[in-house]
Amino acid sequence: MTTMIEVDGATKSFTMQYHRSLKQIVMARARGMKTHDRFNAVDDVSFTVQEGESIGVMGLNGSGKSTLLKLISGVMRPDGGTVRTRGRVAGLIATGAGFQAQLSGRDNLWLNAAILGMSEAETKRKLDEIIDFADLGKFLDTPVAYYSSGMKARLGFAVAINVDADVFIADEALAVGDQPFKRKCKKRMREIRKQGTTIFFVSHSAGAVRNLCDRVLVMEQGKLGFDGAVDEGIHYLHYDEQDDDDEDDDI
Repeated sequence: MTTMIEVDGATKSFTMQYHRSLKQIVMARARGMKTHDRFNAVDDVSFTVQEGESIGVMGLNGSGKSTLLKLISGVMRPDGGTVRTRGRVAGLIATGAGFQAQLSGRDNLWLNAAILGMSEAETKRKLDEIIDFADLGKFLDTPVAYYSSGMKARLGFAVAINVDADVFIADEALAVGDQPFKRKCKKRMREIRKQGTTIFFVSHSAGAVRNLCDRVLVMEQGKLGFDGAVDEGIHYLHYDEQDDDDEDDDI
């Protein structure tokens, strides 16, 4: 099988500042206090993902899930180790990411499509499908500054899900929006899974991961704590209870 994602010893570090102003920093140093700390959001993580696999990434808040996703999407580069992907990678990392508040939803649609690597011809070909999926009505031609978080989720997901990608990534993309929109998103993700697209899905929802994924990675304080079967990963996290929202979702 073809390896679509290869992560080998990936590490990403950040600096945590304890003081904001120069005066506070000087005073802290004079008192022998720490002014900052360095920590690894992703710490020596290794795994591979094969073509067609659907991977659920789980873990408590602050465990490094979103940072790992940004490394795979190319938004960030690792400070150590390597992260390699094959083919076109697309998806939704954060609701509304890259939107220009003063531009209309339609203008942002074109902008986001370009950011995700869609050509003008490809965007034109899929324009009606994207607009229909977003279902924003007259609000499509109003500035995004007036959009709710749910409306931004509609537009962002509608663009991302229509990219012809080899790897589709999503970070809690289904967490925002009303129930009809969530169901539509899940249905579309099941469709692209059946098409053989590799999926990398970060979620806190045991039900969503169970219904969409065939393997789970669990992040713990930046490290990969578990890599294996879905039910075992959910049990490892003590997320055994089924989400009500996902009970009627069949793959």
